[in-house]
This record gives sequence, structure tokens and C-alpha cells, in this order.
Amino acid sequence: MEISSRIARINAFLICLLCFSALQRVTSLGINYGQLGNNLLEPEKVLDLLSSLKVTKARIYDTNPQVLTAFANSGVELMVTIENAMLGQLMNPQAALQWVNAHIKPFVPATKITSIAVGNEVFTDDDTTVLLANLVPAMVSIQSALTQLGLDSYIKVSTPCSLAVLEESYPPSAGSFKTQVAGVMSQLLQFLQTTKAPFWINAYPYFAYKDNPNKISLDYVLFNPNSGMIDPYTKLHYDNMLYAQVDAAIFAMARLGFNGIEVKISETGWPSRGDTNEIGATLQNAAIYNRNLLKRQLANEGTPLRPRMRLEIYVFALFNENMKPGPTSERNYGLFQPDGTMAYNVGLSTLSTTSTTSSTSSTSTASISDFTSSATKSTMDFHQSWVSCIFVCAVTLQVYIRRLF
Repeated sequence: MEISSRIARINAFLICLLCFSALQRVTSLGINYGQLGNNLLEPEKVLDLLSSLKVTKARIYDTNPQVLTAFANSGVELMVTIENAMLGQLMNPQAALQWVNAHIKPFVPATKITSIAVGNEVFTDDDTTVLLANLVPAMVSIQSALTQLGLDSYIKVSTPCSLAVLEESYPPSAGSFKTQVAGVMSQLLQFLQTTKAPFWINAYPYFAYKDNPNKISLDYVLFNPNSGMIDPYTKLHYDNMLYAQVDAAIFAMARLGFNGIEVKISETGWPSRGDTNEIGATLQNAAIYNRNLLKRQLANEGTPLRPRMRLEIYVFALFNENMKPGPTSERNYGLFQPDGTMAYNVGLSTLSTTSTTSSTSSTSTASISDFTSSATKSTMDFHQSWVSCIFVCAVTLQVYIRRLF
């Protein structure tokens, strides 16, 4: 009886381990929910849309109480943002405490706020000189406020950076930060290392292609099949620009003496329309980029430098936003129109086919809601190997224990 009891307990443990492993692998792409439009859906309807897509992570560019209230008890993980103009004020620890008390504490834990972005692309903002001096002190004050209120264990503090902070990004192993930002960047990285927060980057292969379409392969930036490039120093092979950009950021951090900080993509996307000089900004390219990006996410891929660390990505953006300033492309990054209809079809139910991998092919007519079935199939295929592995371990362990007793 004693032996049977022990074996039963071990089997129960292995079953729990199997279930936990499965849950850990069911992850979702994040999406940026911008609100610079005068004709967007109400937050409650936005939540319905995200739920229908099985999206469990979203980023907003403020702390809009309507959104935070609407997302309560939804399980959607939210990254909220402190506007750049607030950084000077929030350097003051007392002001930071008041801000967290007013904008974060009333909504948690019902609303699952997991990250606070302190500013956005501060290193490349028009008012860079002033903002840079305020950035890290403001982050330290916000972190201190979270700690005082007991919220620091599940809310991370970071700041999204444009890839324009890099002096060199090609090849990836040559990645380095611009000299003029290196001092503050070192302070930021020290903060992130201490708090175990990620380094967020806004990475857009589209911009690189637009600026140099004659030298950069469209297939390389769209994740389509291509010969790619081999880094001459690491000998790592890259078949797409996004992963190369991420690894360039990792090498840049290493050059400042910081290793092991996780890199996450806070923004990436492709515009479906643009001005005449915005080469590559087409509906077809946008659909292919996001289709292939989603396929990579379903495979839980990492970059060539960190192949075993799944790269977390937030797609830009949920909606086309008609009040965004700048060129036409800025108002046409959305997967959806403001009324919730698709801006274009990403053909998620055909992710396993090759009919849309070419940059010259047509887009699929499948619904975006088919993401669920595609994701489920991909996850089930992966979990079958886990089931087999743990079953073999269970049988082997039983035989071993019987021999012991």
C-alpha cells in the first residue's frame, strides 16, 4: 500500500507538471490599442473585439480610466503609458506616489495592469535633451511608489525605445548605441537589470525598406522565404530583419556591460497605405508582414542569438487612427477600421499553407477570428510531444521505484 501510495502521488505530480507546461506555452501576441481617432469603438466594444480574437495582451498610450474600467475582470494584460510631458513632474517621489495612487491603484487587481511605460521613444523625442535628464529619475520614483503600495511584484516599469538609439545595427553583432545617449542608456539599463524589467524597443523593418528599397530585400523584411544574411562574426543566420534588429539591440547592451536583460518589441507593424514617397506601404505588404509575424509567434520563436527565449511582440496597431499627425502611413497601421471591420485580411486560418508567402501573391479571404483554431492546432501539435515525453518519464519512474522497493 505504501509503494502504491507513493506511485500515485508521483503520477499526480507529473500530471500537474504536464498541465502547467501546457498552460505556460499558450501565449498570445499583444496589440497596441491607440486612441487618436474621433470615430473609434467604445472601450467595451474594443474588449469584445479583443476577446473574439483571443488576444490577451494590449498596450494603451495613457491611463484612460474608461479603458481601465472596461477591461476589469477580462484577464487582458495591459501596458499603460505615462506621457513624455509628465516625466519632469514625476521625478518627484511624492508626485509619483500620488500618480500611482490616482491612476493605477484604483484599478488593480481587477484590471490586470502588468507594465508601466514611462514615456515613449524619449531618446529620440524632439525635446530629447530635457526629457533624457528626467527619464530614469521618473522611473525610479514610479518604481518606488509601486513598492510602497505593494504593487511592484507584478507591475514592471520600463520605457519603449526607438531603434534610432542605435549607432550601428548591421550586422547584428556590430550593434551599438549612439554616443550621445550612452550615458543615460547605461543608467536605464542598470535600472532594468536591478528590477528585472525588459528592454522595450519599437522596431519597424518597414522604415528600413522605405528608405532603401533598392538594397534591402522586400522578402527579407516581410518574413518571406529568402536567402537571408549571415553575421560574419557570430556566423548566425538571419532570415528576417526584425530578428536582426532585436539581436543588434542585445549586442548594443552588451557593449555597455549589460547581459541577460530580456528584449521585447513594444511596437512593430506595416502601413496599408502611404503617400507616393512611402514605398512599400501597401495593403498587400501589410497583410503579408502581419500574417508571417503571427505565424512566427505561434511557433514561439526566439531570435538566432536567443533561440530558446520566446520573443514577445506587440503589433502596431489595432485601429487606423484618423487623428494621428504626419504622413498618410501614420493613419493606416491598423488591422481594423475604427468601426471594428477589418482594414485588410491577414488570412490567419491559412497560416499552415504556402499560398501567401510570396510578396506578389494575393491575400486570403479567411477571417481574422480563425486565429483561435490556428493557434490551437499549433499548440496541440507542440503539446503532443510534451505528453509523450512526460508519459515515458512517468513509466520509467514507476519501474525505477518498484525496483527500489
